[in-house]
Amino acid sequence: MRKQRSFSPDFKRQVIEELLSGVSTPAQLARRHDISSGLLYHWKKQYARGGFGNEASKEAALEERVRQLEQMLGKAYLENEFLKKALQRTFELSRRNGSSLPTTETCSRASKVGAKS
Repeated sequence: MRKQRSFSPDFKRQVIEELLSGVSTPAQLARRHDISSGLLYHWKKQYARGGFGNEASKEAALEERVRQLEQMLGKAYLENEFLKKALQRTFELSRRNGSSLPTTETCSRASKVGAKS
């Protein structure tokens, strides 16, 4: 079994700065240093966040904030869709029972029905 290699933060910073300068392509750097292109891009993300002792870029901080906001929006969207479906089921049950408006009884019945499904 092969021992996992470890690279110093200085080495990683040097490789990424060479990549960002445009002197070498990602493929050339990966071959020269015997690393995968995926690892190279992982290091690039870490570098942008200030992971190698360098100052984090404002762009990276903004990208992280956008990612967090997108996650929050996705969660809110899913909760909204769930609530819409629950309300629709409640109205369907109330129509079947002949009632024009849902009551607390039909709401609790709808949530019990949804839990069994």
